[in-house]
Amino acid sequence: MATSLLLSLTGWVGFRGWQARAHLVNAAGLAGELSAHLVSGDNERAERVLSALQGQSNAALRATGGFEWSLGRPVPYAGANLSAVRQIAIAIDDLARQAFPALVRVDLGVLTPREGRLDLAGLRTLGDELVKVDAAVRRIRTELAAVGDDRLITQVRAALETLRGELDRLAAMTSAAERAGRLLPPLLGADGPRRYLLVSQNSAELRATGGIFGAYAVIEADRGRVSLGDQGSGASVVALDDPLTVPTELRALWGELPGLYPADVNLSPHFPTAAALFREMYRRDRGETADGVLAVDPVVLSYLLTVTGPVRVPGGVTLTAENAVKTLLHDTYQRLEPAEQDSFFATAAATVFDVLFTRKVQSSGLLTAFDRSIQERRILFWSARPEEQRMFGDSRMAGVLPEQDTVPTVGVFLNDGSGAKLGYYLRQSADLTVGDCGTDRRRELKLRVTLRSTAPASGLSRSVTGLAMAGDPYTLRTLVSVYGPAGGVVRDARLDGTRTPMAAGTERHRQVATVNVEVGPGDSRTLEVSLLTGPTDSGAAELWLTPTATPWTTHVVTAPNCSQ
Repeated sequence: MATSLLLSLTGWVGFRGWQARAHLVNAAGLAGELSAHLVSGDNERAERVLSALQGQSNAALRATGGFEWSLGRPVPYAGANLSAVRQIAIAIDDLARQAFPALVRVDLGVLTPREGRLDLAGLRTLGDELVKVDAAVRRIRTELAAVGDDRLITQVRAALETLRGELDRLAAMTSAAERAGRLLPPLLGADGPRRYLLVSQNSAELRATGGIFGAYAVIEADRGRVSLGDQGSGASVVALDDPLTVPTELRALWGELPGLYPADVNLSPHFPTAAALFREMYRRDRGETADGVLAVDPVVLSYLLTVTGPVRVPGGVTLTAENAVKTLLHDTYQRLEPAEQDSFFATAAATVFDVLFTRKVQSSGLLTAFDRSIQERRILFWSARPEEQRMFGDSRMAGVLPEQDTVPTVGVFLNDGSGAKLGYYLRQSADLTVGDCGTDRRRELKLRVTLRSTAPASGLSRSVTGLAMAGDPYTLRTLVSVYGPAGGVVRDARLDGTRTPMAAGTERHRQVATVNVEVGPGDSRTLEVSLLTGPTDSGAAELWLTPTATPWTTHVVTAPNCSQ
């Protein structure tokens, strides 16, 4: 009798488990659909999808909450899996009822300027809603992180890891949005006028954060109204006779260059250092103080042009989403004299941003453009006010090189060593492979970076070939700096299969190795680097790369957690 009862119970739990799985799969699909409607600004469809999502999440909750399900949970191994599925169902239902409804209520229109002004009261209301969403997401994330996964079957563990990953991404987004809701009003002059330096990173001449600071414009913000002031080229900010003080580790890597020349402030990937140096150089040269620095690149402009439509800039050139990068990083150097180039660069970015604040645009498109730019680390911001800067934390927009990792992270940062504008012709890829766990819980990482040049062998202007520090004016010289994971080690490097010397140093608790890689027209070179992580259980790894004119091709091969 007891055996018959146990078999019946097992069959019933299995049936309910299959029901729960179906509802959870449906809920996952609906969550993705909901996200798409929210980003596109289609709130009517978002509300319908949310209602369906809540129905599926509630059905999954009921399927995992019956008396027979509770009886099975104390059973070894099987019980751990039943408990995990139950927690997954609870997490999804909580998201559907406590987080997503507030996101559907959010009015993204407050993110769009109207007649050159942003609605500060609307932004405050948005911030209040996002505080609640962020709190709910963080609570759900914490509860799901407490679920043990050492006795789970493959399918349940995979589902748990997937949901945790999605929650990590959602938490990063809601946290950033919540901070933005609190920060935007004061940044936009709610408490008094603000002045910022908008710098355009020129990725034709690469630096670790993206490119040299090729042009700047002063942004003035007062009670939500934004206007443009002084404009100029980065080269017009005079180099200093006495270098500014730079961090000791940075000076060991690059000498006094970051503290002397505006074009070298961002040889390090740590944007706060670069921004503070450039702000001080501007102050000494112009006698004016900025409240912060905002950096963008031509790719950001191309994304924004998909929202604004074509923009005619001084010089009779019309910039579009399709031609912006080529026009700014290639054509300009071929058709204009150096003095004219500086003027063109200084006004192009400023004109696009001016149009952005005066032309009616779709909030959903604007949000997509900014989100993509921030994810690719093409928009960076630093506030000179420490209390504001702390609120940005280690977010991508802050450009902070963190001193600790949640997941082992390898940085590959590129600095031009040619003294030229050949970066437009560079094509690059990076592959990272995670090795086995060692007895000390360290893992070996294998990094493979390939640089290829699409530059012609002749026909480029002197503005492009520049100083030709590689000897041949058409050869790309790139200083590739590999930053190891926090607490890890950079072991050795091979260039095209041959061991190559590395300039070694440290920055913010990371070992740094720099290799000079020279690539002739039409050629490619491959750099292979062996690294060790610090002690970690994670089998995941991440790459942080210099944003370039054309996207990187990347591939990360992960491994099981050390506890599996």
